[in-house]
Amino acid sequence: MKVALGVSGGIAAYKAAEIVRLLQERGIRVQVIMTQAAQEFVKPLTFAALSGEKVITGMFAEGNEPANIDSAVEHIAVAQAIDALLVAPATADVLAKFAQGIASDFLTTLYLATTVPVVVAPAMNVNMWNHAATQANLEILRKRGVRVVEPDSGYLACGMTGPGRLAENETIVAAVMEALGASQELAGETVLITAGPTREKIDPVRYITNRSSGRMGYALAEAALRRGARVLLVSGPTAIKPPGGAEVTWVQSAEEMREAVLKLFSEASVVIKTAAVSDYRPKNSAEHKIKRTGPMSLELEPTTDILAELGRRKKSQIIIGFAAETQNALENARKKLASKSLDAIVVNDVSREGVGFDSDRNAVTIISHLEVVEVPETTKWEVAQRVLDQVVRLRKLNPSSIKA
Repeated sequence: MKVALGVSGGIAAYKAAEIVRLLQERGIRVQVIMTQAAQEFVKPLTFAALSGEKVITGMFAEGNEPANIDSAVEHIAVAQAIDALLVAPATADVLAKFAQGIASDFLTTLYLATTVPVVVAPAMNVNMWNHAATQANLEILRKRGVRVVEPDSGYLACGMTGPGRLAENETIVAAVMEALGASQELAGETVLITAGPTREKIDPVRYITNRSSGRMGYALAEAALRRGARVLLVSGPTAIKPPGGAEVTWVQSAEEMREAVLKLFSEASVVIKTAAVSDYRPKNSAEHKIKRTGPMSLELEPTTDILAELGRRKKSQIIIGFAAETQNALENARKKLASKSLDAIVVNDVSREGVGFDSDRNAVTIISHLEVVEVPETTKWEVAQRVLDQVVRLRKLNPSSIKA
């Protein structure tokens, strides 16, 4: 795993050197990005020596180096190479730029270019921390899924006392590891995840399908792997690459998905059904391409309800379903939770623009017998983390079903 560590211009910048070491002890590669102000407190050479990586100090080549395309698009390359972005210390200036989408240097541009989890550890004067503008910016970032490691209270470098001191390094690193899903909380679990759409054949060139991209299921698979689980991924056709380490079974139709899931069910201790399985299929599919000769009618028949079947067959497994609704979302989800013998259900209103299908973002409600958790609009990676948090809580109630 690789983390980008953004260091901004505050007296606490020197503490970032210890953060580099702590992350490396956990097997994390660290690439440091320094703002211009940060370089007034700590020299880039310090971080280069500690990390063994290039320290990025600006958007473009400096000094007498000739301009080149690599330096011009380096923020994109870094954004695609990292698994998380940490900013410690995060000044009020950086927080404001993140919240308002201002890309004025490498660090703020990287924030806009990346889709990985973001953790910020603010450090500043107590009055700056308490200022309404800073608190408003923090609220914006939290709603976007950014993890904020609250500063400690105490004596500050400016001579004042109160909140604003950079949190302890171990606390910051723990937040990064949680964001990476590297807590190993699911070690010993075998998690069966379904993802993507299914295709129901009309004829050799046509089929019925839906808008599912598979992103939610794949995010869950990656997150479960990082928490130490063995992952069995049953996937319909998607355009994205499954996470390395997952044991993938590819399927096309709802019946193929049913057969694959039932075959693997006995191996699983946790099942998370994110796949958008077709509810109906053509009753008869044509052997040859249907020619266009006028109006065409399709007679459809229902597919087997895989989730309900698993609910009837389950022994000690934890089963979590997903429900994509367009109306009466919570009411319909509660009915499914009870009728299908689920331990939890994740419901999202797919009528909302910009979340759910065809998007990297989602907003869901997780309903279980323990609690109701609202997850406001955020990345699908963050939603995956909240779903797995629910698995951990459910497991504490029934620890005997873990399968090695």
